[in-house]
Amino acid sequence: MDNAIYQPFKNFDFRYKNCFLSGDTFKSPVTNVNVLPDWLLAMANFTGNEQIKLLDESIRAYNTLKVPVNNEVQEHFIEPLEGKIATAFAGGYTAVSQLDEVDLFRWIGKFMYSLIYIEMNAAIGLQQLSNDGVNMSQGLMHKFGNLNAMIQGIYTSVVFEDFTPWSIVVVPLKEQDHYFSFRDEINTLTFSLKLKDFGIIACLQDNGTNKKFHGEILEQIAGIPLLEEQYEELCARFFYSAYLFNRLPEYAIMPVEGSVYIDAMPLRGTLNKPLFDHWQNKTYGQVLENFWKPWGHTLFEIIKDPTAPLSYFHPPLLPGT
Repeated sequence: MDNAIYQPFKNFDFRYKNCFLSGDTFKSPVTNVNVLPDWLLAMANFTGNEQIKLLDESIRAYNTLKVPVNNEVQEHFIEPLEGKIATAFAGGYTAVSQLDEVDLFRWIGKFMYSLIYIEMNAAIGLQQLSNDGVNMSQGLMHKFGNLNAMIQGIYTSVVFEDFTPWSIVVVPLKEQDHYFSFRDEINTLTFSLKLKDFGIIACLQDNGTNKKFHGEILEQIAGIPLLEEQYEELCARFFYSAYLFNRLPEYAIMPVEGSVYIDAMPLRGTLNKPLFDHWQNKTYGQVLENFWKPWGHTLFEIIKDPTAPLSYFHPPLLPGT
């Protein structure tokens, strides 16, 4: 095995020839594997024919979402991780809340990076390549490349030097047998999932800042089973704050003697402004309206009081209040 870190964004290696995770690091055959694993589809009572809309506006069935994976990587590294996550999910909140956060990060990161791989392949298929590379912001490609480097910890030694690149929150849900659903925002690398009696919210590249930003409400609800409306409100808060996060994290990535060491550069850098742009209740209300669609709350209802948007939490804490 080659210990050099795989960097697919250098040559836009998204053509289903090499392993999406490890490139050509391993020499065994490559097979296309479902992005949503069979165990999760079964646990969610899904057939695989359920559909998702990608960034290019195409509609795809879950069972058509596949990425190329080296057989050795799949058998010896990905399947054990999937098994660990599957066992925890089957055990509900108690088991999921006891998972090592790095395992959750790698599993969620693998899922989101799989979708990024599919999107990049589609961009190539649409001939969006030029001499300067894919028609995508350099900031996004930088962020996606960092995510790929970090989740290579699935198959090789990746060490985070005295920091965690993520904010991950696992909360109990009041309803004990909740249907499966997930939501992701690729541009901010934000993800949420609910199933059975638990919900997960993750920001994959913020160095823990979103969790700190919402520290007061997280402390208020710690260990308390949430109503579905409360969970979706919490998701809306995280998805909106991830949008307000105005830094592009920088990392020093150093392969040394068989391991990859990742060190975070200071987020403040040379900028004097806060890490988050100003929280606007009207914009937050628009985000919340989308998350609360099943309950029919309109934007007018949500921000009837512009200083205190509708909330299912009491007191209705907002950042900065």
